[in-house]
Amino acid sequence: MSYKEKFIEIYNAKIKRQGAKELLAWLEKTDFFTAPASTKYHGSIEEGLVMHSLNVYEMFHEEVLNRAKRYSGYEILDDTEEEKVAICALLHDLCKVNFYQKAYRNQKDNDGNWHKVAYYTIDNQFCYGHGEKSVWLIQRFMKLTTEESVIIRWHMGGFDDSVKGGSYDLSGAWIKYPLGMLLHTADLKATYLMD
Repeated sequence: MSYKEKFIEIYNAKIKRQGAKELLAWLEKTDFFTAPASTKYHGSIEEGLVMHSLNVYEMFHEEVLNRAKRYSGYEILDDTEEEKVAICALLHDLCKVNFYQKAYRNQKDNDGNWHKVAYYTIDNQFCYGHGEKSVWLIQRFMKLTTEESVIIRWHMGGFDDSVKGGSYDLSGAWIKYPLGMLLHTADLKATYLMD
């Protein structure tokens, strides 16, 4: 099964909210299923973004389920929790849709011969911030809860530009919505252990 097929299967099984079908139809018209996840770090390959989104989903689902077992004794998540996990994990990086462009440069191989090599550059058409942009793009089609919006908005944790600039809102967000910290943790695990 391809990354795209797996993404669509999970998306359709877990996300039933009004506007979900329209959002998925829009995603299929973008480069979401072929784009890299970054220019040179994790998932800097074709299909890297959808691969990363699936890895985050797997890690986030595990984090949320472990939390439910530890604090509530639940062995499974209800449909509302399953939908929340799928929305936040699968769609947290929508800000990267139509964000990367393929370019080429000359590079010498080990024998000293020059070859054209593909690489990715950034072409940010909508400079709105990382998490904020993902929330905005999702809500063009599907309404998010306040918790989901905050979780997605702060999924970068301490790497977020506003935190680097001195904002203390991250602490308040994670105190109020602890699943936000779990999404950030899942994102880090996916990035450094799986992608």
